Amino acid sequence: MTLRVQILKDKFNSSLGLPFKELLPTSVIEQALLELKTRYYRRLFDPIVTLWAFLSQVLDTDKSCHNAVSKIIAHLVEEDVEIPSTDTSAYCQARSRLPEKLLEKLFNYSAQNLDEKMIEEHLWCGRNVKVIDGSTVSMPDTIENQQEYPQSSSQKLGCGFPIAKIGVIFSLVTGAAVALCIDVLNTHDIKLARNLYSFLKSNDVLVGDRAFCAYADMFAIKKLKCDAVFRKHQSRTTTVRKGKIAGDCDKLVIWYKPKSCPKGLSKDEFNALPPSITVREIYYDIFIPGFRTQRVSLITTLLDKSIYSTLEIVGLYGRRWDVELDFRHLKTTLGMDILRCKTPSMVRKEIYVYLLAYNLLRSLMWSAGTTYCTPPLRLSLQGTRHHLNNFIPELLAAHSTKRLQIYRTLLKVITHKAVPHRPGRSEARVRKRRPKAYPLMTKPRQELRNLLQTA
Repeated sequence: MTLRVQILKDKFNSSLGLPFKELLPTSVIEQALLELKTRYYRRLFDPIVTLWAFLSQVLDTDKSCHNAVSKIIAHLVEEDVEIPSTDTSAYCQARSRLPEKLLEKLFNYSAQNLDEKMIEEHLWCGRNVKVIDGSTVSMPDTIENQQEYPQSSSQKLGCGFPIAKIGVIFSLVTGAAVALCIDVLNTHDIKLARNLYSFLKSNDVLVGDRAFCAYADMFAIKKLKCDAVFRKHQSRTTTVRKGKIAGDCDKLVIWYKPKSCPKGLSKDEFNALPPSITVREIYYDIFIPGFRTQRVSLITTLLDKSIYSTLEIVGLYGRRWDVELDFRHLKTTLGMDILRCKTPSMVRKEIYVYLLAYNLLRSLMWSAGTTYCTPPLRLSLQGTRHHLNNFIPELLAAHSTKRLQIYRTLLKVITHKAVPHRPGRSEARVRKRRPKAYPLMTKPRQELRNLLQTA
């Protein structure tokens, strides 16, 4: 058993370990296990082998556990050792034994490690910019998942799927996921955000849409020695007479503390708010065909116009759309939109592994871009995943000297798949491919079966 485990560790280190050696080496996983005081038996699927198998599983287009076990068998077939069973039970049990805190810790480590690679020239006005947004993921319709993450109240019982709401902070420079919060579907984005502010570092700038633009949140972010750029919430109205004009479309405005405690704040938090804060409001018009929004009003705590000009802030908010692309990469490209695990704890683990795999791909794109002088954010994440999966067999088969040459070739071919910069691109919001003409499910499946049997 020990020999098989060591063979697998060596093979994973040579295939996945080399591309990700700076971001997630084996020593980091072992250190995290030590800090969490995780004890485990010497078995084939120990935590390190299980984690690498889990990562390769979410990176593959075939995400079945059977495919993951088949890869393990393929890694051992050339060695003079006993081949494990094709049954997936041992692997699934090993995944369930992985501590959720371990995956959370490794995800946070991957985000921090990639964050430290940035230099001054990558920053915006000398500041590290992060973008926040919320989304949803669905999961198998099991009793446990329904209890923890209930389906939408608008759907009939047995006709929907459990849905979790996730809030994520992404780095605007590297594209990596920095922080994650998981809650039930009807959770407001601003509640998720308040659980994520602790991940901000001093001097960060947080960019978000109108859902996050609240008095208490502006104060909380400023208290962390950070700044915010949010779109103004539609329920708040201000006029030039209430502010000091700083330009044709730029003014300083005094916001006053709400008269009553908003939902989501405790009485103590509400009482701790100052009577007023000064913010900066910038408004501008959009004349690009296809854009639904024609006028945008921004609220920011960046008050110094000599350092942060109007055009700089407008351009910065224009890049907020990157967070939508990041979510598309996670949910569509990697396939996180529909999860496969059948218990809430495994669902959370699966989300963390997806984000960890996403950060590992971002690190590979960052290494390729900085090595071959190509903007990392312009590289294709889908192309990077394809190249990585196709290069893994070659990395496995090569000796140490040849392996380094293959790795450099991998970085080079990743830069060949660059996404062109197409500012102002617009497309009609229509679908060409027609869906199948099946009706929607409006009754539980068992009732539908009974109707078929009685027909």
